[in-house]
Amino acid sequence: MATFVDPVADAAEAYEGLRGLAHATRAFEDPVDMYRVLGEVSGSVRLLRQVLDQLSRAHADHRDIAFTDDRAPAEAVALAAADELHQAADGLDEVADRVMRAHEASGRIAWHTHTIPEPERSPRWVNVVFLQGPEADEVLELIDVEGVQAGITHLAQWDFGDETTAAAFVNGEVYDELPGGQWDRSFEADGYVLTYNPQRGYVGLVREHPDTVPDPSYDEDVVAARDALSGVTSESPRRAADGTDWFAPKVGGGAASSSVGRSL
Repeated sequence: MATFVDPVADAAEAYEGLRGLAHATRAFEDPVDMYRVLGEVSGSVRLLRQVLDQLSRAHADHRDIAFTDDRAPAEAVALAAADELHQAADGLDEVADRVMRAHEASGRIAWHTHTIPEPERSPRWVNVVFLQGPEADEVLELIDVEGVQAGITHLAQWDFGDETTAAAFVNGEVYDELPGGQWDRSFEADGYVLTYNPQRGYVGLVREHPDTVPDPSYDEDVVAARDALSGVTSESPRRAADGTDWFAPKVGGGAASSSVGRSL
């Protein structure tokens, strides 16, 4: 456990942590884990740069009390150590940039493994909400900080049960297969599937479609509920009907929500 006040103890713990990581990364049972590990390593490299800078400054700040073992003044030695540490910190800038780019590239990989069985899918899926651009940024940050389950819980606020199901039928947003792009990441829990893509800046939530078809007479009230959520009249896009990609950004326009709801 980090102390945040004892550099000697925290340095020893960091060393033990890196020893453990060096051992654990000799093999990956699930290659999906590499993306998260790279994220932690990327942050660690940047923190190591900060540590080296601070060690360099500390050597320079305390040079007036530096002496050799035979009590000869060692101010020049302290400054030499400070300079080497400063150059080492600068050298980590390129390392940090390369690790960050590797992390971004790893996030675009969809690993097809045989160790994780594909879950049985419902015949159809109902769109709950799809956000892109600035509206998606808040949710993507929430997923990055608190995890995908937190993202599902947040987006599930747009699910109004039968209203949402009926609205999906009205707007052609019921899918025989899970919508998503080649580089999207998906997570399934509690009858929902969260699909998101940090690189393209969008996030969406679908729900398993119930066995019964909603009453068409309910459509008028459903549209009113959707409009109440967004504050504007819904454009009612019909991606499923016209074959457009559910996650494709709008052409020629600014980023905006393309389905149910705006930010709550």
